Amino acid sequence: MKKSRTRLLSVLFAIIISAMVFGFTIPATAAEPIEQQGLVDKARVTFQSFMADSNMAYLKDHLREARGLLIVPSLLKAGFWVGGSGGSGVLIVKDEKTGSWSQPAFYTLGSVSFGIQFGGEASEVIMMVRTQKAVDKLLTSSFKLSGDTSIAVGPVGGGAKSNVVADIFSFSRAKGAFAGIALDGAVVSTKGKWNQTYYGKAVTPVDILVTRDVSNPNSAELIKAVTQATTVMRKEPTSHTKERYYIVRSEDTLYRIAKQHGISVDELCRFNAITKTDPIHPGQKLLVAPSK
Repeated sequence: MKKSRTRLLSVLFAIIISAMVFGFTIPATAAEPIEQQGLVDKARVTFQSFMADSNMAYLKDHLREARGLLIVPSLLKAGFWVGGSGGSGVLIVKDEKTGSWSQPAFYTLGSVSFGIQFGGEASEVIMMVRTQKAVDKLLTSSFKLSGDTSIAVGPVGGGAKSNVVADIFSFSRAKGAFAGIALDGAVVSTKGKWNQTYYGKAVTPVDILVTRDVSNPNSAELIKAVTQATTVMRKEPTSHTKERYYIVRSEDTLYRIAKQHGISVDELCRFNAITKTDPIHPGQKLLVAPSK
């Protein structure tokens, strides 16, 4: 009996020593995307809330023009007018050929100091990406909202209109008081680890938003909400003038197209959210007469 006990203790001692020297190998398990899914769900709630807000009529009415949407459910502010700010959000991009929306990619929006113009400490933000140039910038790992990628506060209120030409419009709400957020100079960066956790492997924004190599079925409610809002026709007053488009030819210039359709170059640029220096190419469709 004593020998058996001694033998058992020897075996246990050997196991302990082996563990200390070589260590136990614990099988790696994929992290559950709890935080990531929570952000996706909050993004859906924020989007639906904006769609139900009469002050966001411009966003709702022009949603079909969007190339992408960056939804930040909570943009935090450390203090009023001073301090750092930031938040996490999801970006979805529309396929221009099919009109379908991509899976969400995770991003952070941050700055040393935003030009924040509201009284609360947190706000909801939706950035409507209006040009392919802005989409291309968002596909990089990090970029600053300034310079050749312009951003402006989106028009709010019933019947709001805008003559501003910008690559991105930002719409925001806060509990304190609404007045918009100036995001010029903010830095947008991808959250690579969050994307990896949500899709189960290392992926880039291009994999998610362009080639669409991955998917997560739990994002379906967000995609459904945006798709429905994009496709539902809003009741508008009877229009006597319908939108007219022009297909660019090889010999065309912006000035020639504008003159041909009896509009100014500035109007042509405003209709299409472009600038006078942006290149145009054969086959490109340009809006030459918006509906009235």
